[in-house]
Amino acid sequence: MNTRSAACACGAVSLIAAGEPLSVSMCHCLACQRRTGSTYSVHAYFPKERVSLHGTPKRYARAGDTGAMVDFHFCPDCGSTTHWEVEAMPGRIGIPVGIFADPGFPPPSVAIFVPHRHPWVVIPEGVPQNEGHSAGFKAAAEAAVAKRRGGAA
Repeated sequence: MNTRSAACACGAVSLIAAGEPLSVSMCHCLACQRRTGSTYSVHAYFPKERVSLHGTPKRYARAGDTGAMVDFHFCPDCGSTTHWEVEAMPGRIGIPVGIFADPGFPPPSVAIFVPHRHPWVVIPEGVPQNEGHSAGFKAAAEAAVAKRRGGAA
């Protein structure tokens, strides 16, 4: 199984991901725009057991638009986002594609929150475009929020 190395800008926090990503998303939501300081985020999801973390990132947690929590991890020295975990997707880790610094990284498999896309941003031809999260993600988020609150979905 091939491995991919990722690191923050200063190298204090790094990750190694084994195998191919489960998915690569191009997100145009306003929260990702604010988090990245760019017009969109491109991130890859890997099974948690295939990712090893080196260094000690800081954590910032917030509720996403579905109400599910997202735990963002970033380098305490340079501030680079290194990864995140989404309550609605236990067992997966999201990693920004840019920290792999690999031009050969697989392209996006989906674009989400396309209504928030800046009009001059081009989505690669053939990439499915969604107005928001998929129905499957919304259902998983609803179930995760209900579980956290002690109820059933």
